[in-house]
Amino acid sequence: MGKTADLTVVQKTTIIDTLHKEGLDSGVQHYLFGHLHSDENTTLLSNSSYTIMGKTDLIVVQKTIIDTLHKEGKPQTFIAKEGGCSQSAVSKHVNRKLSGRKKCGRKRCTTNRENHSLERLVKQNRLKNLGELHKEWTEAGVKASRATTHRRVKEFGYSCHIPLVKPLLNHRQCQRCLTWANEKKKWTVAQWSKVGLLFSDESKFCISFGNQGPRVWRKGGEAHSPSCLKSSVKFPQSVMIWGAMSSAGVGPLCFLKTKVTAPIYQDILEHFMLPSADQLFKDADFIFQQDLAPGHAAKSTKSWLNDHGVGVLDWPANSPDLNQEIVSDICNNSLSKLQDQLQIRNHEGIYFVSVVWAGPVDGLDF
Repeated sequence: MGKTADLTVVQKTTIIDTLHKEGLDSGVQHYLFGHLHSDENTTLLSNSSYTIMGKTDLIVVQKTIIDTLHKEGKPQTFIAKEGGCSQSAVSKHVNRKLSGRKKCGRKRCTTNRENHSLERLVKQNRLKNLGELHKEWTEAGVKASRATTHRRVKEFGYSCHIPLVKPLLNHRQCQRCLTWANEKKKWTVAQWSKVGLLFSDESKFCISFGNQGPRVWRKGGEAHSPSCLKSSVKFPQSVMIWGAMSSAGVGPLCFLKTKVTAPIYQDILEHFMLPSADQLFKDADFIFQQDLAPGHAAKSTKSWLNDHGVGVLDWPANSPDLNQEIVSDICNNSLSKLQDQLQIRNHEGIYFVSVVWAGPVDGLDF
């Protein structure tokens, strides 16, 4: 065993300065540092780590010796001999300082193994709510509150959201969608514009109420205040609209009052789609895009398109209508803002949908 009497003058001076910074008076400093010159220093330091402060932690002298020798690049075995402690104690002290970890606060009530089991529960079924996760976790023998379960789930990086909706596709439909996407994924904006695609779809817009969120700011006793209530009706007034757009612009809207059957859809193509194509593409060729709704995929509709020489873009079944979602969100959000600012009535909704589709309204900030 090495002796701390072999410490250099610089090392001893560094240790004394550190003890002074720790706030120990001169008497305690001389008492502790006096053991550095004793042949029994290893035993005394080791016993001191169990008696001073009533803890099993390293004492100030030992920590100072470890820090001083570690800065000088000494090996941990040498530091342990000089400090009168085990090599594992030296390793833990050094690693704790390097990571900036402080030993404070209440001990966590769950172990790493229990935390991993909760993370597996979350991954097994992402649709379980917090109550179900907490019940299943505690039934496995874990003692934790609902708040602790919530904190652990947030520590894993998870947060609760409304799930996005996607079409339910079988294997064949997935393969067709993937094939279609692979064929078009390398197309540039210029290529899409050059092809002359005319996208179309129908969408329903609610025009009864404005943008009313699910939450409200209110004080105690204001639950039934008119400004804190959300209006509702059994059958909100809505309108079904057909529209077409391309890189060159948008065509006129068609407002529908009935279900879109094959004959009605063919009338839409005759009076709205063809004029839109003439307006946007002039005499140039174009490709028409439509989904596979029953009225669109009917044999009579296909014959009508062939008779008028309209080329149709191959479209996979149950394909996500991205163009419809974008247009619907834009129109719904803009219509809600129009209603909030102008306080429009139901019969004025159709006019403002047309205004939003054609372009922004002067004086309104979207």
